[in-house]
Amino acid sequence: MEKEVLPLCRREGIGIINYSPLAQGLLTGKYKPGQSLPEGSRASDPKQNMFLTNGELDQRQLLKVQRLLPIAEQEGLSLSQLALTWCLRNPEISSVIIGASKPAQVQENVSASGKQLSWATIQHIEEVLEMEISDRLTVGV
Repeated sequence: MEKEVLPLCRREGIGIINYSPLAQGLLTGKYKPGQSLPEGSRASDPKQNMFLTNGELDQRQLLKVQRLLPIAEQEGLSLSQLALTWCLRNPEISSVIIGASKPAQVQENVSASGKQLSWATIQHIEEVLEMEISDRLTVGV
């Protein structure tokens, strides 16, 4: 999307509303590599778990999320706020649609509005996202 769709939107003056920017909770950090799904979470509900494969979250994706935690902490943000700030950094993104299930989640997510990420932080995040992670479960972040 960032290589093809965003340049088109920029050129044509089109705004994008990002749906599920937290990947149904994946980018909140509540799902941990090698651990059971939290009871009552979206991923534990077969009716809501779009991101499950054969009944399990992708462990490689969970490892990447864990590698984002120190970046969020360094920026003074929660992982959710980092993910939302990451999305909103693009001027073509007009808004993000969050699916909060608790008022505290809404309050936390709204705090991402107006936050800025440095170029170095953006590059660091991109490195984590592009990182190849083996199927072997290693949490050494």
